[in-house]
Amino acid sequence: MIKRILLKYSHWFQDYFTSNGLNIELSKLLNIIIIGILFFGIIYVFDKLIKSIVIKLFKYFSSKSSNTFDDYLVLSNFPRYISHTLPLFITWHYVTILFKDYPFTSNFLLKAIELYSIILSVIIVRSVLKSVKNYLLSKEKYKDKPLESYIQVLMIFTWGIGIFLIINNLTSYSIASVASLSAASAVILLIFKDTLLGFVASIQVTVNDIIRIGDWITFSKYGADGTVIEISLATVRVQNFDKTYTTIPTYSLTSESFQNWRGMENSGGRRIKRAIYIKQNTVKFLSEEDLTKYKKIQLVSNYLEHRQKDNETYNKKNEIDTTLKINGKNQTNLGLFRKYIDAYLNENPAINKEMFLMVRHLAPTEKGIPVEVYCFSKDKKWVNYEHIQADIFDHLLASALYFDLEVFEFPSGNDFNNN
Repeated sequence: MIKRILLKYSHWFQDYFTSNGLNIELSKLLNIIIIGILFFGIIYVFDKLIKSIVIKLFKYFSSKSSNTFDDYLVLSNFPRYISHTLPLFITWHYVTILFKDYPFTSNFLLKAIELYSIILSVIIVRSVLKSVKNYLLSKEKYKDKPLESYIQVLMIFTWGIGIFLIINNLTSYSIASVASLSAASAVILLIFKDTLLGFVASIQVTVNDIIRIGDWITFSKYGADGTVIEISLATVRVQNFDKTYTTIPTYSLTSESFQNWRGMENSGGRRIKRAIYIKQNTVKFLSEEDLTKYKKIQLVSNYLEHRQKDNETYNKKNEIDTTLKINGKNQTNLGLFRKYIDAYLNENPAINKEMFLMVRHLAPTEKGIPVEVYCFSKDKKWVNYEHIQADIFDHLLASALYFDLEVFEFPSGNDFNNN
């Protein structure tokens, strides 16, 4: 019925203008213009009406549905894009009928409709993929996964197919022939080199669980020190602790070395590894006077007394000449200080005693003898960790004097003036 009506009135304006004395060619041109304006005007109004209905229906059903996926479809404008398909189909179906006697116009419009159909299909697929990504990210299971990388890969393939279809539509050249050209393949590999490297890297990152969204990483080469907030096909975005952003090529995560602090965050503590430097000329054997003085330090008093008895027993048994402290077994103030630090850490409630704890001497340097503390704080939050570490070393620096030890530092101007 619609077909008959269109055929009946498709020449009405041409006949009207001809009957009023206009040139037949001009009448044809005016007829095409008027019919085109009327037809596409009706399609435009119909498209607006369909779009309004489809969007309202989607919003209504999404509000009633318990599934949140349809909500993400609405947010990604899927109803808006899908509503264009019916008017597009109607346009495609009736263009050949309406412009039957105008083959050039008909072919031109059909080409335009086909091109628009390809682009619209790509946009609809993009909308669906975006909805899938946002839906999965709302699930706890997928929050730390690089979904952006996979969505971008699928979008590249979608746009690639769309571009090949557009080329085929415009040139009638075989898609298979285009794809088989070695030169075209080389160009594609060159253009998408970073993308392909990023895609392979993102798979390795996921399979090997190298990095997740929310991980704290340090990548000195790129100046990154902060939290991973996005993993895409080509780049990883890191928000540094100074609130700046750093982008890192995804493939560099598998080809270069970086530091991921996730192991520390998942463990029972955060490592404290720091040394203080003791002046070597302040190290000495303990005299009777020193022993009496140091016994007042409660954390080492029992150890000092017990160790002194063992030393005296050993020296007496082996007839050691104790008039020289170098002979036999004798304690030093540095050894006692090391024992004090160990006891202090074991008494400190902020230190995790179930993890590794050690106080050791490192090789002497031009700055003195390093006495290193190696332990783990229970609290892993950065601010609290720094406070715990600072409290420990505040105490140790002040405690060194009680063992007649001096902490090394380079002399300043005042030191020279005092001398």
